[in-house]
Amino acid sequence: MNEVRRAVSSVDSDLPLYQVHTLNYYYTKSMARTSFTLVMLALAGVMALLLGIVGLYGVIAYSVSQRTHEIGIRMALGAQKNDVLKLVVNGGMYLTLIGVGVGVGGALVLTRFLSSLLYGVRPTDPLTFVVVSSILIGVALLACYIPARRETKADPIVALRYE
Repeated sequence: MNEVRRAVSSVDSDLPLYQVHTLNYYYTKSMARTSFTLVMLALAGVMALLLGIVGLYGVIAYSVSQRTHEIGIRMALGAQKNDVLKLVVNGGMYLTLIGVGVGVGGALVLTRFLSSLLYGVRPTDPLTFVVVSSILIGVALLACYIPARRETKADPIVALRYE
């Protein structure tokens, strides 16, 4: 910057220089609004993922707790713990896979509208879709397994008296 000031001063010493900055400064300043928007979108995405995780766990845990009587009857009639676990986990994972499929399809359609905000990432970035889908499927697996395991440890007689 000093060299620029000296060069301008050598041509015309009365010429004032006001707010002299590099091109990189102006580029960064012009990208600030876009960067802020992207940070807010990322934050909203993380919050949506957390909300999905909590909601998914809550719905599946509630669903399993509603089936306590059914699970008690199955176990009283001789169902093994592994059979009950498979029943609950398979049912929850079936719904999860349908939900992930619909969500990925909707995201593929809607990301075209956000493509102007993305820099260096394609709207259909496969890594993002795989990572988020894997996280949701993993959480759903835990959300199915933990309450089902808790129900299989319960005494069938207590489960039958549940209602």
